[in-house]
Amino acid sequence: MAFGSTLRDLFRDYRFVVAFIVLLFLVTLAVMSFFSPYDPTLWYYAPRDLRPSNEHILGTDSRGQDIFWQATFAIRNSLIISLVAGVISRIIAVVVGLVAGYQGGRTDRVLMFISDGFLVIPLFLILVMLAMLIRDKMNIVNTGLLLAVFGWAWDARVLRAQVLSLREREFTKTAVLSGTPTLQLVFKEYMPYITPLAFSTLINNMSWAIGMEMTLSIIGLTNMDIPTLGTNLKWALNYQAILMRRWYWILTPVTLSVLLFIALYWMSVSISEYLDPRTRVQRVGGE
Repeated sequence: MAFGSTLRDLFRDYRFVVAFIVLLFLVTLAVMSFFSPYDPTLWYYAPRDLRPSNEHILGTDSRGQDIFWQATFAIRNSLIISLVAGVISRIIAVVVGLVAGYQGGRTDRVLMFISDGFLVIPLFLILVMLAMLIRDKMNIVNTGLLLAVFGWAWDARVLRAQVLSLREREFTKTAVLSGTPTLQLVFKEYMPYITPLAFSTLINNMSWAIGMEMTLSIIGLTNMDIPTLGTNLKWALNYQAILMRRWYWILTPVTLSVLLFIALYWMSVSISEYLDPRTRVQRVGGE
């Protein structure tokens, strides 16, 4: 019932509705990649530089590949990378935030020192250096894991702040005095507060991971044989798609990227506003 009520409240926000529809469309494209008649790693299985037609909906590129089917693989792989990065970094952020916030003291200082270290380092330069070192192993999963290692620090501080607030509430003191085990207290009492916040930061982190993957691809530090939004855009730029006015080639990854970024942003904003206590009070007329 609570989950259904939450969905009804979220679907009253036009931003969430639009974001949901766009994401559903993109996920549908990703699923279609499993039914592709072509191998995305093969070149010249079709004539080069064909204009859109019934046989090739978006035409073909200069490598003799169908642009539409390459786009379905690209959106699928980019979503997988973002999910791997987002989920793994959420696990790290939740663990660090819970332990630091609940334990406090020296444990808190050590974990926050590590977190602050990740926040102040020149992240992009470190990612470029590591990507250069493991360039031959930069497949979908490894790219997601690399981004996950550097994508948790800020969100861990946000979750820690929430735990610090929860630790000072009366139900925590009552549970501690009654002898409630720490793990039971954390999972039973704290997780209902932490989970929505972790989900909201997951969406932001997915958007960051997609943008970072595209950046690494454009400068040639990912596996160019694996179609992603970044590698598709890189190939289009390499073959001078803009100068040659092959708009259907260059605009396909650009349009899909813009749609994905807007959908993730609007969904994140909508969920964040829904979770904001002030807006929740307004919804029940408690101003």
